[in-house]
Amino acid sequence: MNKTFVPRPKYFARVAPYVGKDVIKIFTGQRRVGKSYIMMQIADTLKQNIIYIDKEKYEYDFIKNYHDLAKYIASKTKNHTKSSLFIDEVQEIEGFEKILRDCANSGMYDIYISGSNSELLSSDLAGKLSGRYVEIPVHALSFDEFLAFHKLSKDLDSLEKYIRYGGLPYLVNLKLEDIQVFGYLNNVFDAVILKDVVSRFEVRNVNFLGRLIEYLADNLGSLVSAKKISDFLKSQNINLSPNTVLNYLSFLTSSFFVSKCQRIDIIGKKIFEIGEKYYFEDLGLRHSIINYKQVDINKILENLVYSKLLDLGYKVYIGQMGNNEVDFVAERANERIYVQVAYLISSNKVREREFENLLNIPDNFRKYVVTMDKMAGGSVQGITHMHILDFLCGPEGNRTPFL
Repeated sequence: MNKTFVPRPKYFARVAPYVGKDVIKIFTGQRRVGKSYIMMQIADTLKQNIIYIDKEKYEYDFIKNYHDLAKYIASKTKNHTKSSLFIDEVQEIEGFEKILRDCANSGMYDIYISGSNSELLSSDLAGKLSGRYVEIPVHALSFDEFLAFHKLSKDLDSLEKYIRYGGLPYLVNLKLEDIQVFGYLNNVFDAVILKDVVSRFEVRNVNFLGRLIEYLADNLGSLVSAKKISDFLKSQNINLSPNTVLNYLSFLTSSFFVSKCQRIDIIGKKIFEIGEKYYFEDLGLRHSIINYKQVDINKILENLVYSKLLDLGYKVYIGQMGNNEVDFVAERANERIYVQVAYLISSNKVREREFENLLNIPDNFRKYVVTMDKMAGGSVQGITHMHILDFLCGPEGNRTPFL
């Protein structure tokens, strides 16, 4: 590829065990979070024949279905030589899984693909390649990556930039100011919504989709349900059934634009079917929809913590214990942690509320309260009180305490 890249080492580490193996490496995530550049960086490290298809470029527009894909791969394959096959935005090719299955079975290809739709793995590919693929979720830049990309120090000024503008990698090419950044983010928003939602799911009521996105942005970190949204819309003289709302919500989560966080019973571990929260993949995109307001800081900190936990490979839930709620229950392998998020511990009442819920949990898993208090640190009866800066990139500024 011979381009200059800012490296993202954690993704190299995640894919390294599978390089050269007969396992399909699938990079999933929202458009513009950097999947293409990660694949290009990997391609630059490989010595064998490279076949690279980027479905976002016009020159590959002729590859519309698996027949076209098969012909192109055959034309680029060298006899008796193993090739590395890269396909960016593979979901744009109809029936792609049929050819990938054959390529994987042949043993002649080291395969890497990317997709901007979570339904990618509900296709024939998942069923027919059981045990033959690995999914590597790619997210917008974490805070520590944002600091590295923009050559910034770990401080509150940098955090404010990260909160305001988000972590899409291309921002490294722009001046971090509203006119430039939000001009770019508005274009990304249009691309994600039009390509990955409206076109892919043949959305007819685009006006409602826009209203739904605004609702989710405004209700960031609040428990919502399809019925609640439907009732709200009725108050705005828009009549849509809860089932229609559910469908549109699924379109947005399928495109990785927002992520659904379900509730779990901390004691019984039952997952509740109704009432969940939605968080944005990138806060900059959220702020291109509704303006960033300081009054939303608590919701925004929740989104940051949720995104960091996902980035570290945790499955994340909202904790429910009777009438009490714990912001996040995060599970990874046999590990579980609990996290409460607050802007400031401004009074004894707030301190009691944030720490008491965690103290009442009858197990010995690690528990954290994350805030922006200047004096955050230490512990209260075994519960770690951590500043948001340290939670996002560790006390040393280059790692988290959960790795």
